[in-house]
Order: sequence, then structure tokens, then C-alpha cells
Amino acid sequence: MIEYLFLAIGILGAIFGIWAVSEKKLFRAALALTFFLLSIASLYVILNAQFLAAIQIIVYVGAVITLLLFTIMLTRGEEVEE
Repeated sequence: MIEYLFLAIGILGAIFGIWAVSEKKLFRAALALTFFLLSIASLYVILNAQFLAAIQIIVYVGAVITLLLFTIMLTRGEEVEE
């Protein structure tokens, strides 16, 4: 049962990773990157590495994504429609 859960979270992580690098809008790409990093943290929890999962959430999801979202929101100019 754990193997199927690991496989499902791994597939979701791959989907979010592909979405993060192929998205044209920066906010949606940052959101996809957040979900990808959370899926990596959940894989750590399944592997009984709770400390690494906590560090993953605190450092990457908490700090890096917050910094990325603030820079996107603060440097955003007028929207250019294609």
C-alpha cells in the first residue's frame, strides 16, 4: 500500500515539476513549484525522514517560495496580453 502511495506522490511531483518549467505566467509557475516541493517533502515523510521533510518545508517552501512570490509581485509592471 505504501508503494502505491509513493508512486502516486512521485507521479504528482513529476506533473507539478513539468508544469513549473513549462508555465509562461510566473505566479502559476511559482505555485506549481510550491506543490512540487511539497510533494518532495511528503516523499521524505513516507521514507521516515521527518527532519528532512521539515527542513524542506521550512527552507524551500517557506522561505524561497515566499521570497520568489514577493519579487514577482513587487517587480510586476503592466500586463502584456499576447
